[in-house]
Amino acid sequence: MTNNRAFGSGVPVPSRPQLLFLLAIVLALMACASSAFAHAVTAGDKGYIQEVSGMKLIPFMYLGAKHMVTGYDHLLFLFGVVFFLYKMKHVAIYVSLFAIGHSTTMLAGVYFGWNVSSYLIDAIIGLSVVYKALDNLGAYQRWFGVQPNTKAATLIFGFFHGLGLATKILDYDIAQDGLLPNLLAFNVGVELGQILALAMILIVMGYWRKSGSFWKHAYTANVVMMSAGFILIGYQMTGYFVAQS
Repeated sequence: MTNNRAFGSGVPVPSRPQLLFLLAIVLALMACASSAFAHAVTAGDKGYIQEVSGMKLIPFMYLGAKHMVTGYDHLLFLFGVVFFLYKMKHVAIYVSLFAIGHSTTMLAGVYFGWNVSSYLIDAIIGLSVVYKALDNLGAYQRWFGVQPNTKAATLIFGFFHGLGLATKILDYDIAQDGLLPNLLAFNVGVELGQILALAMILIVMGYWRKSGSFWKHAYTANVVMMSAGFILIGYQMTGYFVAQS
């Protein structure tokens, strides 16, 4: 079972004004979403992480949930993953794979202190958004005549999403006292936030699919999502090269 649908010639191509308008919305949202990075922690949360010591399960659970529901890169990827999933069992499978990947590298990355460039990891996260949009557009079947394993791709990109968060937590020198319980609580919060965000996405998608505009604008929505992914890649790579200079 795959979760993409190829767009045939019967699907209307969006007009230039539609694309420009939607791209303008994406740029505005991304500019307002954070002055730093998609995985960045707010100044107040950063101060708390740096100063707190000992086991603080509820606060870290809250921080994890807050991160997920405000992480626009996560939400874009999840939006792409569930775009053509109509059955809840399929949604559960793909979201579980993403959660497994995300949890594994977030916990391991912080606990073992993996030192990876956050710019490069976040650029790969942007690439995951581009990949999923192209998958939804049926590009790989048209270009290469093959369909990549969508489950494997979701798991692999989940690893990178988790590693992206781990690099940010490591920057804040989280205390070793209570580290593992706090990380587990943070991860539980991330998963709860993911369920909440996913529920909102599915509600909106459910209403949209019932309207006549879904197939009319599905192509446009994935083009905009792909454009947002390219913007994320460019933003992070620019930061990487500036940091190297």
